[in-house]
Amino acid sequence: MTTAMPPSNAVLADFGIPAADHEDLRNLPGGRGLTWRAADTVLRPSAGDGETLWKASVLAHLPHTSAFRTPRPIPSASGAWTIAGWEAWEWLPGHTDETRVADVLATAAAFHRAVADLDRPDFLDAARDPWARSDRIAWQEEDLPPGDTLRRLADAFRPVAAPAQIIHGDLLGNVMFERGQPPVIIDWAPYWRPVGFADAIVLADAACWHRLAPADMLRLADERADGRQHIIRALVFRIATFQLLGVWDAEMEARHAPAVTAALS
Repeated sequence: MTTAMPPSNAVLADFGIPAADHEDLRNLPGGRGLTWRAADTVLRPSAGDGETLWKASVLAHLPHTSAFRTPRPIPSASGAWTIAGWEAWEWLPGHTDETRVADVLATAAAFHRAVADLDRPDFLDAARDPWARSDRIAWQEEDLPPGDTLRRLADAFRPVAAPAQIIHGDLLGNVMFERGQPPVIIDWAPYWRPVGFADAIVLADAACWHRLAPADMLRLADERADGRQHIIRALVFRIATFQLLGVWDAEMEARHAPAVTAALS
């Protein structure tokens, strides 16, 4: 049972949610128990930082296609994207399915084409969370944490020629499917890297956590430019994140070992 406090009635009203819907406020699974739904609006705590405001401004106007869509941000009565520590988004139906790797990759390709012309956002330089640091580690912009697995992967680093752009770096569990509707992309995790890196994170996550055979991980990676390098860097990204979070242990190492062995074969 969650102990997170819901948004107040004043916040709900500021985001345009009718008073009649305030009593139907429901805590949603995921999002660390901090996300709430009222009618067709999803509310979650907001830092109100540069990343939050940048994503809202982009997704408010990003054209949707038959291949993907995203929830639209909902402005407050004043037009601000955040109010009293909360942000609001359109609720769209759907469910994730981490076994639908090919469908997630196809959705990712459509999304990355749609955002390919965006400039690099400044907030990326200030990010210091474990995920941002691990992204830099995977691209040799920050020192490697200690550990044999990371060292063996890093020894296999080679230059990557593919250009960088803004990507979504956590897609496998953040693409929702609904019959008869385009897939929905949620919880954008922005990085400035080659699109192949985003695809490789999908493949590495599927191999380590959702029973994609390591051979299939490599086969799909090798269909893409610099595919093996992106897989190696995706594994470094995930493993370094677990280490920085303090959750990397023998069980985690065993879970990742088949994918690591395949990537280094």
